[in-house]
Amino acid sequence: MISSETLCMGCMRDIGDEKKCPHCGFHVDTVQEPPFLPVRSVIANRYLLGRALERNGEGVTYISWDIAEKKAVFIREFSPAAITVRNGSSLNLQVMLGSESAFAEMRRSFEEMWSKLAKLSGLSALINVTAVLEDYGTSYAVYDHFDGISLRDFLLRSKTGYIPWEKARQLLMPTLSTLGTLHKNGIIHRGISPSTLVIGEDGKIKITGFSIGEVRSAEGKLNPQIFDGYAALEQYSTDIPQGPWTDIYAFAAVLYRALIGSDPISARERAVNDRLMVPGKFAEALPAYVINGLINALQIQPKDRTRTVEQLRAELSASPVATASGVEYSRQHAQKAAEQQKASPQKKQMKPGAIIGITSAIIAVVGIAVFAALALTVFKDKFELPGKETTTVEQDAEMTAVPNFIGRSFYDIESNPVFNGNFKIQSREVYSSEVNAGYVISQSIDPDTMVSKGTEITLFVSKGKEKVMLPDVKGASYEDAYNRLTELGFEVEKSETTVGNYADGEVIMVSLAENQQYDVGTKVTLRVYVSPTTATEAQPETSYTNPTRYEPEETDSSSSDTPEIETVDNADTDAYIPAD
Repeated sequence: MISSETLCMGCMRDIGDEKKCPHCGFHVDTVQEPPFLPVRSVIANRYLLGRALERNGEGVTYISWDIAEKKAVFIREFSPAAITVRNGSSLNLQVMLGSESAFAEMRRSFEEMWSKLAKLSGLSALINVTAVLEDYGTSYAVYDHFDGISLRDFLLRSKTGYIPWEKARQLLMPTLSTLGTLHKNGIIHRGISPSTLVIGEDGKIKITGFSIGEVRSAEGKLNPQIFDGYAALEQYSTDIPQGPWTDIYAFAAVLYRALIGSDPISARERAVNDRLMVPGKFAEALPAYVINGLINALQIQPKDRTRTVEQLRAELSASPVATASGVEYSRQHAQKAAEQQKASPQKKQMKPGAIIGITSAIIAVVGIAVFAALALTVFKDKFELPGKETTTVEQDAEMTAVPNFIGRSFYDIESNPVFNGNFKIQSREVYSSEVNAGYVISQSIDPDTMVSKGTEITLFVSKGKEKVMLPDVKGASYEDAYNRLTELGFEVEKSETTVGNYADGEVIMVSLAENQQYDVGTKVTLRVYVSPTTATEAQPETSYTNPTRYEPEETDSSSSDTPEIETVDNADTDAYIPAD
């Protein structure tokens, strides 16, 4: 019988009298510092806590041991770093002063989400949640332990970096079905990615990485965890509603990564300049209905995107829905696809998948023919043919009014043939706290001004809020830390404590995680040690009854966690995935 006394706290395997685990390398004398709970802490008189495995802005996941069932489990602790602290004097989680209401609200969301997941246990692609409980001043969720490898690692270890459609279908379609069940029960994951999909020893995928919505929005109350390339555009802005379509974008991005071998371009970048392509060699090999399904599910704007799992499943199974969407794609986007394609050399043999490129080319040719016919008849007076001498010039035709570009997407402007035909459009990117990235703030020539065709206009395009890296100032004097942070653009607040053994005026804690980027102007609270003598002489107006609590920050910060980009060579014919 396995004794908990001889368990490795890194992997929950019996190691007897060994000091260093031969399986995972964890040493028995390893100390787990706050804010993590110490190893061998006991939760709810039943679960023996082990090593902390993963942490994000919402909380931390530990490997643990179920003493009653004598088996390894995973335990998720709700401990949002932005509004809570834990020090060595107490294992209880302390809520920062003023954040009690936010903590209670988000804690309820955490408990509701995990309670719903517990009721759905048994789904093939879902982790098996066994308990939701309270201890140490916060909440915990318990789910079954399982060994596996992330889909990302699986793909990276494959010979090519990608897998064929049939393999992807077998792996991912059960995941899509489980995702549909989650949506019907009011659960939106918002973090579907190759890192949160884990392939178990049975070869089947399980969805992991569940967190409350506040940590999956760039402008939420917690330090965000967003998987760039897989996160939908609405996760970067509070102005666009989220829903099942948010997960659909992420799932389609995962499918794209599995089939193509490279991470999709970030939705923020696509909103400004959409260059997401299906390289030609893949377009020829993939079924047309799969490409159409990807096109519809990867639309930038939610209103244009596949709305439900059922619809996406139908499109990925060549149902009549998929056929209709393919026709619509050919009609609306063939010209854009043709512009993106490279000139294709002659080939001796045509593959079935090449029909996508041929269809786009035919439609483009027909469009050119129609344009030529109109130019020579209806609009013959508006065009000048090469080699034809022109003896009269209509002055009015050479002048045009400047449109109002302010508030428009620069991508839409840049890709508009009318604007490009009338003006020479330049752009200059500037930071703005008021205008979303990719949208025009101002223009060099006022709207409605009459100018000659070909006039150059400079559009000032928002880069979004300016970001700055928060350095590690713990251990510095408050004066030095204050000067350094304010020079970088942070708003600094001071919280004093007389508890501990530090140098007078030493910064002992910072309310935000260091070495991450935040908006200029973000408030950061420095907790500063003041010796009892100095504190008495100073007689501060504000005193804290609980020295472990202090004023929190209000921030719209986001961290940069961009996955490694892998590239593949484009073949002759590329299929374009448009933004709208």
